[in-house]
Amino acid sequence: VLRKAVRLRYAFIRDNTCCWPVRLLCRVLDVHPSGFYAWLQQPHSQRHQADLRLTGQIKQFWLESGCVYGYRKIHLDLRDSGQQCGVNRVWRLMKRVGIKAQVGYRSPRARKGEASIVSPNRLQRQFNPDAPDERWVTDITYIRTHEGWLYLAVVVDLFSRKIIGWSMQSRMTKDIVLNALLMAVWRRNPQKQVLVHSDQGSQYTSHEWQSFLKSHGLEGSMRRRGNCHDNAVAESFF
Repeated sequence: VLRKAVRLRYAFIRDNTCCWPVRLLCRVLDVHPSGFYAWLQQPHSQRHQADLRLTGQIKQFWLESGCVYGYRKIHLDLRDSGQQCGVNRVWRLMKRVGIKAQVGYRSPRARKGEASIVSPNRLQRQFNPDAPDERWVTDITYIRTHEGWLYLAVVVDLFSRKIIGWSMQSRMTKDIVLNALLMAVWRRNPQKQVLVHSDQGSQYTSHEWQSFLKSHGLEGSMRRRGNCHDNAVAESFF
């Protein structure tokens, strides 16, 4: 106990006053009684109070994400909101209160020689729906970072033109688009069928993508090859 921080020694004294006198405990633990009594009036340090406030913000961002975000994405949200804190601190506070990211979608290994599935262009450049969650568009881009290239997949609601799902990975696999769409589904929880429009990249023509659409009540749509205007909203985001 003697090697612990002063506040932990104060807590030990508080928990053992039923067995020994306060002055004896203070003398043994090398703290002054006046300091202990002052701590009793305000037992939480400024750091602890700051942790409590930060934990509240973390919970808010986590709930707004549909209980999907992990500590890295929540740290980015905190930083964007002007909150200065380290990613390790966010991880520690989330672990303390039991906040965890939802497990992402991981596609099974593809079978050799599997044929691509191309959906018709059902969107037909109708980029202005009358309500949210009627038509979503999705695309992938790459971003240069200090650690190398990263791939970013996004899902955009055409009504609000806001990103409702995203995923970032170091490799452009099927999982990156599936995780982005999974986030959108978790966050929006659409009550009716949504049209999901993409290009004809191998990630979108895979059996896993089509299976995901079907299992979540979504309808696929793909732009024609060589015509970027069919998916102009998603591509203009980048």
